Amino acid sequence: MTRTENFDLSTRNTFRMKAKCALYIEYDTLEELKSIDPQSLPQPIMHIGAGSNLLFTGDFPGTVLHSNVKFMKFVDMGLDEVLMTAGAGVVFDDFVSRSCEAGLWGAENLSLIPGEVGAAAVQNIGAYGVEAKDIIAGVVCLDTKDWTKTIFKTKECGYGYRESMFKREKGRYIITSVLFRLTRKYSPKLDYGGVRAALPPGTVLTPQMVRETIIGIRRQKLPDPAETGSAGSFFKNPVVSRELYSRILEREKVEVPHYDLPGGSVKIPAAWMIDRCGLKGMRNGGAQVYEKQPLVIINATGEATAQDILGLENQIITTIKERFGVELHPEVEHIG
Repeated sequence: MTRTENFDLSTRNTFRMKAKCALYIEYDTLEELKSIDPQSLPQPIMHIGAGSNLLFTGDFPGTVLHSNVKFMKFVDMGLDEVLMTAGAGVVFDDFVSRSCEAGLWGAENLSLIPGEVGAAAVQNIGAYGVEAKDIIAGVVCLDTKDWTKTIFKTKECGYGYRESMFKREKGRYIITSVLFRLTRKYSPKLDYGGVRAALPPGTVLTPQMVRETIIGIRRQKLPDPAETGSAGSFFKNPVVSRELYSRILEREKVEVPHYDLPGGSVKIPAAWMIDRCGLKGMRNGGAQVYEKQPLVIINATGEATAQDILGLENQIITTIKERFGVELHPEVEHIG
């Protein structure tokens, strides 16, 4: 376990915002985490993953915890269903890669999403028609209320669109590992985001083939986090009433991409709305709407400030509200 005071967080967030915390602790085991006396730490206490969904808007006055628990293990009973458990500090794409190499279906559509396993379970990450909750069987946590180990089944995690009980009860539970439910049964999910069109027709697919296709699509649309700072998709896709969707359709006089949801509501891609308003490539200081995918805000210069990004965020929200009557909400968590 390592403890560093006045720690520079710029390497712990993919936006590369310059911020510091009073104390940074990285632990390697659950036992090390349980040995920490939270009352002795600078307050407040925050747990982060790879910082791929965070925007630090200033220094953090308290303690930042980070998991370095990085095991992966199969629980294989010889059935179609195979369980796989991974430590919270495992890079999420490493977990996806391992599952695909083993010929197991379920995680392949989530390939190349940045972040770590623990944060993926908090955020309920998703892409190409699959969400983390679809493959999560259970979550192991430390309950900071009494510093005890707690296990939640999927239905107890309160999952929704980029939502979970862990977000609603922010700070109470520290995820230490996640149990995933995968399958040997042939079950590709291809009807989202042009995945089917990118695959050779009539081919018997493998999880690895679908993974490689997803990676190819993402690399065409999204910036390489090793080269350009960003937090991936910045806004949630808005869910609107059928009535509002009809008004947008009538006003725009073009086909509006959408996904019908239970109960009569409609999800509209935020990227389409941003692009429709001509905001692709728009800049505010060092921040920019990514030219290849308008759902992404990037640190274009490498020196963008949090105020640059917040200003651009507000401009996008205002423009979309005025044109469509829809209020966008950031998917990225603002800290500071």
